[in-house]
Amino acid sequence: MAHENPSDELILANLGTPAAPTAAAVRAFLAEFLGDPMVVEKPRWLWLPILHGIVLRVRPAKVAKAYEEIWSPAGSPLAAGTVALAQAVQARLAGANVRVVHCYRYGSPNLAERLAESRRLFPDSTHPIRVVPLFPQRTASSSGTLVKLVEQLARKHELTERLGVAELSPVDPGYIHALAEGIRAAAAELQAPAATPGQTQAPQRPHLVASFHGIPEYVNDKEGARYTADCQATYEALLAQLDWPCEHATLAYQSRFGRDPWIGPATDAVLGALPTRGIRDVIVTTPGFLTAGLETIEELGLRGRADFMEAGGQRFVLAPPPVATTSAHPLPHPRFVEALAALASPTSSAPT
Repeated sequence: MAHENPSDELILANLGTPAAPTAAAVRAFLAEFLGDPMVVEKPRWLWLPILHGIVLRVRPAKVAKAYEEIWSPAGSPLAAGTVALAQAVQARLAGANVRVVHCYRYGSPNLAERLAESRRLFPDSTHPIRVVPLFPQRTASSSGTLVKLVEQLARKHELTERLGVAELSPVDPGYIHALAEGIRAAAAELQAPAATPGQTQAPQRPHLVASFHGIPEYVNDKEGARYTADCQATYEALLAQLDWPCEHATLAYQSRFGRDPWIGPATDAVLGALPTRGIRDVIVTTPGFLTAGLETIEELGLRGRADFMEAGGQRFVLAPPPVATTSAHPLPHPRFVEALAALASPTSSAPT
């Protein structure tokens, strides 16, 4: 039975996550993710034997163990956060006759499945469908691969007049506000004096590290440094929003993979070096990760914290992302929700 035709449809697209914290589930996810030629831009004859002969034999067990450390009763934090975000945007657009759902670029539900669902529910509709990549900083391996997939599916299903991409600006005011609020919350957590015996001096201003996902240098160069420009724009807008002195902040890049040179500085190296400069308190924000996940909770919250503390740091606080997780319940920031809701078609009843 067909539903009432919506005036617009938003599909919020995140990267994806394994279905379970097991080696088998991680292997299936990595095979799809790392098998995408826009994620690893190497000749297929060279890369695929390495992927299937080495990477997918060695890496899944290690990654599954990391996922076990962050898995919650609700499942993957990324999945829980993405679902909560779509629900919040849907609630924000209540009364506007806009349908909001989520999908993943890798894993399920994927974009093809969501489009099939839309055609089944609304067989006679001509409403626009807008895919929103949850990656404000643009590069081939994140937003780029979604844009290409949208183009392919639009041609395949004769949706070229209806299916398109609506991108969130790297300096969108609602997005920047949500990031800034997370950093302010982290700074408030640091207001209490460090529990160091005999310490009497006032705590110093914490150093802010803005950690974005890294990409290979050759990819950034080929794209005309678009990605690093977007990261820099977000970083500068965030410092301006906070009125945070640039000498007390660092932009860095994490999650290096493979042997090619990657853009830097590397987040782990930055965290290890800060205490040698006398910096004992650090706040880490992750502007490129809109929901909590392996790269934030495990890579930074556990391993990054350990790097900083072992180098002589005293206090490390990971600022919540725009979709924060408190007591395992994702909490999308209202201003960020408004920013995504505003991407609905101008012909829809826009949020006020």
